[in-house]
Amino acid sequence: MSALDWLDATLNGTAFEAFGQPVKWSDMVGNVMGLVALALGWRRSVWTWPAQFLAGLILVAAYASAQLSGGVGKQLLVIGVAVWGWRQWRRDAGAGEAAAEPAAGGTDDGRITVRFATWRERGRLLAGTAIGTLAVGGLFTLFPALSWNPWPDAYIFVGTLAAMVAQARGLVEFWFAWLLVDLVGVPLAFGSGLAFSGLVYVIYLVLVLWGLRDWWLRSRTEAANVPATEGVAA
Repeated sequence: MSALDWLDATLNGTAFEAFGQPVKWSDMVGNVMGLVALALGWRRSVWTWPAQFLAGLILVAAYASAQLSGGVGKQLLVIGVAVWGWRQWRRDAGAGEAAAEPAAGGTDDGRITVRFATWRERGRLLAGTAIGTLAVGGLFTLFPALSWNPWPDAYIFVGTLAAMVAQARGLVEFWFAWLLVDLVGVPLAFGSGLAFSGLVYVIYLVLVLWGLRDWWLRSRTEAANVPATEGVAA
């Protein structure tokens, strides 16, 4: 057995059983890292992005073993956007009050400033998410080998991208996007044999609601120091 085969067998081996379903190591460890990443995002820590990067790497193995192409694609997006998000927050976190243009600039405590999106930004996010879901869902439908559950997979795939882009820009709407993704992600995870993912999504829901409240209140206290612009350019 090669080292790669051993790693695959280990990651996708059974850690324990929950509700009569085996919980894979990759499913468990990847989702725990995802919880850590979400908690760090709530605290506006730049370390949320390395945590998301690592969680994405591990969860690729979990979703691939469950033959969820949309889930694999989602995690590949997580990995790519985590790199971009890290750069965005590293650049903006030290901006402080000296930042004149970026709406997602830094604060004097070295953490990212948060705000609500403009109506134009919301329209772009919604339109991009809708068009992207139709495109990806159509692709999965045309090529059934890519996904046995094309439309939920497409919804999660594109919704995750929209949520992470909003997070990288410091938009409070990021939390709403995760709520909408979880509405489909929870039943899909349980139905696909990823019991631990389903359980973790329930914990995600609590953290998302908590984080939403925190960012919402913080955006109001910081509003006076945030220019009313379109946001940071990609």
